[in-house]
Amino acid sequence: MTTTFPGTAVTTGHARPQRRSVRARPEAVLALIAAGVVAVIGMWWANTPGVGGFDDWLTNAGRITGLLAGYAIAVLLALMARVPALERGVGSDRLARWHSMGGRYVVGLAVAHMLLIIWGYALTDRTDVVSETVTLNLTYPDVLKATVALLLLVGVGVVSARKIRPKLRYETWFHLHFYTYLAAWLAFGHQLATGAEFAVAPVARTSWYALYWGVAALIVWYRFLTPVRLAVRHRLRVSRVVPEAPGVVSVYVTGRRLDRLRAEPGQFFRWRFLTRDLWWSPNPYSLSAPPGASEMRITVKDLGDQSRSLAGLRPGTRVLAEGPYGAFTASGRRARKVLLVAGGVGITPLRALFESVPAAPGDLTLLYRARDERDLVFRAELEEIATARGATLHYCVGPRAVIGDPFTPATLVGLVPGLPGHEAYVCGPAEMTSAVTAALRAAGMPKRRIHHESFEF
Repeated sequence: MTTTFPGTAVTTGHARPQRRSVRARPEAVLALIAAGVVAVIGMWWANTPGVGGFDDWLTNAGRITGLLAGYAIAVLLALMARVPALERGVGSDRLARWHSMGGRYVVGLAVAHMLLIIWGYALTDRTDVVSETVTLNLTYPDVLKATVALLLLVGVGVVSARKIRPKLRYETWFHLHFYTYLAAWLAFGHQLATGAEFAVAPVARTSWYALYWGVAALIVWYRFLTPVRLAVRHRLRVSRVVPEAPGVVSVYVTGRRLDRLRAEPGQFFRWRFLTRDLWWSPNPYSLSAPPGASEMRITVKDLGDQSRSLAGLRPGTRVLAEGPYGAFTASGRRARKVLLVAGGVGITPLRALFESVPAAPGDLTLLYRARDERDLVFRAELEEIATARGATLHYCVGPRAVIGDPFTPATLVGLVPGLPGHEAYVCGPAEMTSAVTAALRAAGMPKRRIHHESFEF
């Protein structure tokens, strides 16, 4: 069934202006990565006087794939180093997709490197592949390190596969990914010790050191030191925990000078609550209300042991927060009218945007999808905001088997007059987000004006 609560027109709310943050453009980041690929191939070319027989072709193909794998793993680590310019400009969702796709390339290149090198050396030494594999690993310690690095990369790739990842707890998957650091370190030593390019070319060696040490510096600063620095500066603590719906609670966090974080509605932090059971794992939760100078709010649904434990947090619990992250904000929006589409707990960042995004009365619409009326979070708040802002609020409640597809192009056009002229923000389960995005495109909305984020990490 569908229940609609249109708001009445009154004065428009306005978000407090914030100092503009540095944001990396996705196109520029991809161009920089591509330039690095060209530079790596050029490095091989400059240090390869010629290629002879079939064995030499295989060996040099192995050199190229090895160099590209080494470069790619550094890029992957840089993308997930939580650099603010990347997080705000490219967006965590897109960075995660790039990281996932790049991870498959890294594993593929590393496996190809190993097979091609062993095959090429076996032909040169006139022996079989198995014997050559044993010889390389037992004779050259750095080759054995590279073999361990490859096994670690393959293992991380396996647990990240689409059919396996949903079966793992987020915390388990998160900590298994730390083995990527060990794999990168082992591969780095192997490349410098046995790579022909680095043995004869000081410039190439220096460049490789600069690449890896530069990425290591980003990781240490943004993933480890920055959260501690922010904790000391802002002294975050839990002030209260409020139930919102069955299995859903809001956690209010207070601190000093929180406006200096420059967090925007729609963004998220990675939260580490310093209790005996929760301190070891940072989990991503979006702000569910515009942040203030002394208080922030997140809203969490019971989706596992960690999120379930938040309901029992005590006031005064210390908090470490990494962020803010994400480009799911109203910054840079192109259209005057705004459409927000939420599914389930995806209402969290959209609730913050619904209150704060600049829009005239009648130019703001929220569509909220839930399986049951008991699952509607912030219902009273949303209706109050709709009334105060002159916004339109639609609920779509009920099992899909009963109500059918709630997000067809025709349905969306009927609910939102002038739909193609809106800017759309979509957040919910991955399947719903994909379906809504496709429907909006079919209804005539340009791709550049559709922003989406999945709450499934």
